[in-house]
Amino acid sequence: MNQGASVDASFSNTGDFMNSQQTQEVFSFEFFPPRTPEGVENLRKTRAELAELNPAYFSVTFGAGGSTQKGTLETVVEIQQSGINAAPHISCIGSEPEEIRNLLQQYKDANIRRLVALRGDMPSGMHTPGCFRYANELVSFIRSEFGDHFHIEVAAYPEMHPQASNYAADLNNFKQKIEAGADSAITQYFYNPDAYFRFVDDCRKLGVNAPIVPGIMPITNYKQLARFSDACGAEIPRWVRKRLEAYDDDMESIREFGFDVTLDLCRKLLEWGVPGLHFYAMNRSEPARRLWQELGL
Repeated sequence: MNQGASVDASFSNTGDFMNSQQTQEVFSFEFFPPRTPEGVENLRKTRAELAELNPAYFSVTFGAGGSTQKGTLETVVEIQQSGINAAPHISCIGSEPEEIRNLLQQYKDANIRRLVALRGDMPSGMHTPGCFRYANELVSFIRSEFGDHFHIEVAAYPEMHPQASNYAADLNNFKQKIEAGADSAITQYFYNPDAYFRFVDDCRKLGVNAPIVPGIMPITNYKQLARFSDACGAEIPRWVRKRLEAYDDDMESIREFGFDVTLDLCRKLLEWGVPGLHFYAMNRSEPARRLWQELGL
């Protein structure tokens, strides 16, 4: 079955979908900042192995309310100095303009040219978001302060942000981020390609033509994935859940089945001409590297 056929008649073939994205393919990996000396060494080993694949960049996440700001800064500067482009996540919730301005200046001084601009999560105990309430406000601030120095990525939610009131409102929120000056987007991970194709189609109908890169989460631990998915609103298709549940604690079977599911998803996305893939590596090289090699990237 052609997974894109149900999306829209305008995407009658792979070329049509690629043309709608208007970009060259970009492949990248995402890490989180390590919190221990052992974690630092593990991440160095992981990124050295993934650097052999020559990705466009490595991104590094940013904790709620700036809880990992120092770790993110140190990690991206080290990555940039190693010769691979680094893209730090910038969260605006709970941050003041001067704080963000200083942080961005440090990134600029380190020759970092790409950012992932996010609203971020409200830290426990915080009752007001601060000067910035939404990601589009952060994007506007970055553009006003630093012009076109940074390529700005934002988040997209093909299956809707868990806190959005409805799909139309969520789509409009995404449009506002692009109109504020974002260059492209990375999606929350998903396992239903039709959700992504429909989301892109709806964006194009609103005149939003920025590249929207699918986020890919390798399946290696079902219980962990289920917790993540319940929290962020990413749907695990029922048939996938049931198969994974049936394996119980058979981790090898979970990894092999999860690999087949994710590989099939990536193949369908690439067949339809997506502008790239962004792998959530979780500071491990093997799952994403195996997908990359099997796909022939």
